Amino acid sequence: MNSCCCLHVQLLSANDSVTMNNSQSSHLADKPRLIIVGGGFAGLNLARRLKDTAFEILLIDKVNHHQFQPLFYQVAAAELEPSNISFPLRGIFHGSKNVRIRLGEVQKIFPSPIREDSFGKESIRTENKITTTAGEYHYDFLVIATGATTNFFGNKNLEQFTLPMKSTSEAIAIRQYILQNFEAALTAPVGEQEGLMNFVIAGGGPTGVELAGALAEMKTNSLQRDYPEIDFSHMRIMLVEGSPKTLGTMSEAASAKSKEYLEKMGVTVWTNTTVKDYDGKNVILSNEKTIRSDTVIWAAGVRGNMIEGLNPELIMRGNRMKVDRFNRVEGYENIFAIGDIAYMTTEKYPNAHPQVANVAVSQAKVLAKNLKNILHNKSLIQYEYKDKGSLATVGKHKAVVDLPYIKFQGFFAWFVWMGLHLVLLMGMKNRLFVFIDWVISYFSNNSTLRLIFRPFNRRN
Repeated sequence: MNSCCCLHVQLLSANDSVTMNNSQSSHLADKPRLIIVGGGFAGLNLARRLKDTAFEILLIDKVNHHQFQPLFYQVAAAELEPSNISFPLRGIFHGSKNVRIRLGEVQKIFPSPIREDSFGKESIRTENKITTTAGEYHYDFLVIATGATTNFFGNKNLEQFTLPMKSTSEAIAIRQYILQNFEAALTAPVGEQEGLMNFVIAGGGPTGVELAGALAEMKTNSLQRDYPEIDFSHMRIMLVEGSPKTLGTMSEAASAKSKEYLEKMGVTVWTNTTVKDYDGKNVILSNEKTIRSDTVIWAAGVRGNMIEGLNPELIMRGNRMKVDRFNRVEGYENIFAIGDIAYMTTEKYPNAHPQVANVAVSQAKVLAKNLKNILHNKSLIQYEYKDKGSLATVGKHKAVVDLPYIKFQGFFAWFVWMGLHLVLLMGMKNRLFVFIDWVISYFSNNSTLRLIFRPFNRRN
């Protein structure tokens, strides 16, 4: 749907970008400067769609690689190598003439002042810059694509003692932690083994469900062979979900089937239950149960990664930034937000869009068109999300798929899930290696990735 709204943005002169290297800005000085903060699905897809266009693009991220979040749980369960779901950002833009990468964290945004009429005249543009751990940069257009991080809902104990899984490094840490538990269980006194063998997963969304299923398969297929001295009938995997069902955003059939799968695999599923507190040893649930566990994995909520400097009144539920139908942050002509951080309300989505990859990718696609339209003084396109469906896997031959016109579960759904994730992975090498790992695991019911790596210490 087209809109008659156009933006007119005053572009910076070459001298305004005081911190850009002369060698890289000399041939780009006449181009409008676009800064994209975040190399996830939203930021990366936007940069790729604007590669070799009229923009000078600076992509900034805290890590130097794109992370494929849907498969973090397989890294945590020692099913995939971390490198197979990650791709170097610089490698994606080899040969690009207008995309540059900076490794750093954005500290603050200094926008041009918001337009105000209280003094009888329009505010004057003065700054349009960001400060980062890698330096200070000016922009003509700024796109915030910082995604979301773990939401502990203000509980400091949960933040300190539970294990989040919102990055590749956190998934690796969970893998290490799980394996070290079993090493410790070999020599632990009987009274301490219970905590080492109990695993609590908070959150029954796709991440929690998929991780619970992966741990159940790990218990059945691998761990008993690795640790024959341990009685794995005492290992308990518990999934705690605050709503009435698992996979709450999917259909009733998918939710019921996922719960059925998990329980058949030996996972204890508690719905209408939350983790109230955790001290590193004892889990206190809202149903007044107390569970002894050394391992609580937190997948119970996310909140937007906000950056200081914008109007705090625009921060909405979930710590997301309020945007209009063009993904423009309200009150700012040249600042946009896309993906998980963006809070856009529409008739179909009055409580904003779901924080899923499909939304991030499609918003990047529309914004890329609109940024080009701005340069050519054309009308902008309003964003409208078309839900292509949802899917989740619980284990081998166990998956659920909700498409707009059909819903199915089981063996075929599992193959659909695998095929889609292979297509979405970045890079042919990554797709090939993941496919090989999956084939080997399918026929052997085993993985050789249960490795514990210790940090290097020069003194040892």
